[in-house]
Amino acid sequence: MEQKPLPELLAPAGSKEAAIAAVRAGADAVYLGGTMLNARMNAKNFGDDEMREIIAFCHRHGVRVYVTLNISVYDRELNGALRYVDFLYVSGVDALIVADLGLASLIATFFPDLPLHASTQASGHSVACAQRLKQLGFCRMVCARELNKEETDRLCKQSPIETEQFIHGALCVSQSGQCLASAMIGGRSGNRGECAQPCRMQYNGKYPLSLKDSALAKHIPQLIQSGVTSLKIEGRMKSPAYVFGVVSIYRRLLDGRRAATDDEMNRLAELFSRGGFTDGYYTSRMDGEMNGVRSASDKLATAKATSMQSEAYGNWHKLTEKIDLSRTEITVPARMSNPQASYAPKKLNGSSKKSKRPVFTARFASPGQIVADGALSIIYLPLDKFQRGCGANGVVLPPTLFDRDIERAERLMEEARENGAEHALVCNIGHIDLARRHGFILHGDYRLNIFNSVAAELYINEGMRDVMLAPELTLPQIRDISAPKSAVVYGRIPLMLLTKPLNESSLTDRTGAVFPVMREFGYDLLLNSVPFYMADKQKELDEYGVRGRHLIFTVESRRECAEIIRSYTDGQATALPRTPVRRIKK
Repeated sequence: MEQKPLPELLAPAGSKEAAIAAVRAGADAVYLGGTMLNARMNAKNFGDDEMREIIAFCHRHGVRVYVTLNISVYDRELNGALRYVDFLYVSGVDALIVADLGLASLIATFFPDLPLHASTQASGHSVACAQRLKQLGFCRMVCARELNKEETDRLCKQSPIETEQFIHGALCVSQSGQCLASAMIGGRSGNRGECAQPCRMQYNGKYPLSLKDSALAKHIPQLIQSGVTSLKIEGRMKSPAYVFGVVSIYRRLLDGRRAATDDEMNRLAELFSRGGFTDGYYTSRMDGEMNGVRSASDKLATAKATSMQSEAYGNWHKLTEKIDLSRTEITVPARMSNPQASYAPKKLNGSSKKSKRPVFTARFASPGQIVADGALSIIYLPLDKFQRGCGANGVVLPPTLFDRDIERAERLMEEARENGAEHALVCNIGHIDLARRHGFILHGDYRLNIFNSVAAELYINEGMRDVMLAPELTLPQIRDISAPKSAVVYGRIPLMLLTKPLNESSLTDRTGAVFPVMREFGYDLLLNSVPFYMADKQKELDEYGVRGRHLIFTVESRRECAEIIRSYTDGQATALPRTPVRRIKK
C-alpha cells in the first residue's frame, strides 16, 4: 500500500502562551482569533501587536498561522471586517478560517491570493459542498464533525479542495452551523461566537445533549491513509498545558504512523475529558455511550495533570530551546495593503420601500396539517413527506445531505416533481445543483444563515428567486439587507439538527419549558418551546421591503394552523396570542 504523506497537525491557540506551547509541542500550524469576528470571543485572543508578534514567531519556526473569522457578519460590520482582513493580510497570516459566505466573497474579491478555509460553521459535509465552496474561492473545507470513516475517505478522494478534520476536543451535539438554541433561548448567538452551551444543561433529569469529547487517536493510521490534508485539535479555551500535552501526543502518533496506546489515551483523558472520549461519529456507533458530563474526578485529574505539566516545562511565556528548530522557516511574499477593500451597501430603491401585497408561504410537518385555502402562495412539505395529492407545491430540502444520502434524495426529488412539486427551499449551498437538476424553482431557506446583503446577493446570483433571512436578525438588521427577501414570521423554529438519535419525544429543562422533538429525513429536530411570532410587526416588514412572510408548522393541529394563517393573512392580528411566544427584537 502506498504510504501517504503525513497530514498537517493543527493546534488551537487561545492565547500567546498557548500558541508558544503548540509550537514547542510540534504543531505544523496553529489557529487563533483576533479582537473581532471569531467564535471564541471568551478566549484571551490576540490584540494587533500580539498578532503580528505571534505570526512572526510561528513563521521563524516553520509553523503556519490561520486566523478565525468564523462567525456570521452583519451588513454594518463588513467594512470593519475588511479593514481587519487587510491588517491580517499585510501581517503575513497564512490563511483565514471564514464562516460567512458574504464576507468570504468580499475577501476573495479584494485579496485573491489570501487562502480561505471554510469554517465548519459553513456546514460543509459533502463533495457537493466542497465543489461549491471552491467556486466561491475557498481552498480548504473544515468538514462537519459528523462524518464517518467512509464519508471522510470519499471526501478526501473526491473533493476538489483540501479537507480538514477535527480529531480531538469538544463536540457540539447539533450539526455545525445548524444550532440556534443559544440564540433563541437566551439571546446569545452561537453563530456570533456567544454560545451559552444549553446542550450542557439538564433535561428530563439527565444530560441527553451533552457529548463526551471526541478523540480519534486510535484511528491515526486510517486517517493518514485517507489522504486528509489537516488534522485539527479543538481547544482555544484550554490552557497552554493542555495544548502542549495533547499536541505532543498526536505529534508522536503521526510521526510514528500509529494508533494511541491505552496509556496515551489515559494521558489524554487526564488532560481533559467528560467521562472519557467518543469516536461515535467516525465509527457510526451513535448511541448513549457518546454522552458524557464533566465530573469532579475529571476536574481533579486535569488539575493534577496540568500542574505536573507546568512544573515540567516551566513558564509558558518563555521561548526556550525546547522549540523544534529543525523545521524550515516560512517565507511569506511581501504584501501590500489594499485601500480599495471596502463595502458600499446598496441603497434600497424607491420601489422596494413601497408597500406591496405580502406573499405568504408555509411549511408543514405532515400532509394532515395542510390548509389549502388560497391564502398561501407556496405550501412546503419536507422532502421525505411529499406525496401526490397532498395539497403542497413545494419541498424543503434537508439541511444536511451527507454523500450517503444523495441517492435517496435524488429519487425523492424526482418523485416530488412527478407528483406536482415546483418549488424547493434550499438549506445548504451544496444542494443548489441538486435542486436545479430536477427543475425546481429555488428559494433560500433561513438555514443558509444569511446575515448580510452580500450573502443574500450571492444566493440570488445562484438562481434563487428570494432568500429567507436568519431568524436571529433584529428588524433594523432586516431592513439593512437589500435583496428579494423573506422572513420567518411564525413557528417553533428548530433549535438543533441532531445526527445522533435523541430517542425522546420531548425535552423538559429545569424551568419546566418543554422542547418537542420531531424526526425529518432520518434526523431528529429539537424544536423551540415557544413559537416565534411577528404578526404585530407586519407594518414594519412592509416598510423594510420584506415581501415574503414564512410560517413554520410543526406540532400544531390543522385547526390551529388555519387560525394562525388567518391571523396573519387577514392583517388584523396585533395582539399576542394566548400561548407564550418569542417576539422579534425591534
